[in-house]
Amino acid sequence: MNRDIAILPGSFDPLTLGHVDLINRGLKLFNTIIIGIGVNSKKNYMFDIDTRKRILESIFDNNTNIIVKSYKGLTVDFCKKENCKYILRGLRSSIDFEYEQSIASTNQEIDDSIETIFLMPKKEHRFTSSTIVKEIIKNNGKLTKFVPNLVIQEVKKKMFD
Repeated sequence: MNRDIAILPGSFDPLTLGHVDLINRGLKLFNTIIIGIGVNSKKNYMFDIDTRKRILESIFDNNTNIIVKSYKGLTVDFCKKENCKYILRGLRSSIDFEYEQSIASTNQEIDDSIETIFLMPKKEHRFTSSTIVKEIIKNNGKLTKFVPNLVIQEVKKKMFD
């Protein structure tokens, strides 16, 4: 397995500036980041998978070290398919830590050759989550401090479709 590649799994619904920061900071540790857009049939997404993928590809189109893919199933299986040994995750709070620790421990039980690496966000992103951003969107709040401009454009398109 390649030590130069990490997978950052998530729904990215919507992509936040915290996600963007985590990806850019992850590139200081890994040569390549595969952004894995997980598909969960039980989730009610704001944006369909094609829109989320297009947003991510557009945001990072100038960086050949970032690859965007979607996947179904377990993240550890996606890692094996991509010949990747590392999962990159962000931790904003102790609540995130408890949740992520459970997932990392389970992943280790499934395949102990895959490691999870945690990064703390910059202070301006510690409170930002896709769930909070969705609430701001639903209530017509200002998004500029939370999401890239491309996401704001997609929100406007969605509201007027």
